Amino acid sequence: MTERSLVLIKPDGVERSLIGEILSRFETKGYRIADLTMLTPERALLERHYEEHQGKPFFEPLVEFMMSGPVVAAVIEGNRVIEGVRTLLGPSEPTTAPGGTIRGDLGRDWGAKVQKNLVHGSDSPESAEREIGIWFA
Repeated sequence: MTERSLVLIKPDGVERSLIGEILSRFETKGYRIADLTMLTPERALLERHYEEHQGKPFFEPLVEFMMSGPVVAAVIEGNRVIEGVRTLLGPSEPTTAPGGTIRGDLGRDWGAKVQKNLVHGSDSPESAEREIGIWFA
């Protein structure tokens, strides 16, 4: 059964010229890039994307970080792609993410107010559908 996942390459990944490196990991795994766009997201889009985090202490720094530069949004397709993408990304904390994962190989702690961990991936089929609808309306 083919699934779809939203993957975001965050401003730190774009700024560090890691777009090709990150996308190639999904293609090398055998997943297909079904749609792709680059944009600098506006607050309204990010508030919709991160709505479950509104009111939490990290919400405002996260939104500000995500508005700070271009973001690459991709729809990735494949069998069990949500689980596979999250495995390729590695845990959210780049310092402790294992080698071989995107965050483990390419990420680090920059000492910022918000964790700059290069990428986002949908965590469930329901989240993927909602997030793809936000970024690819």
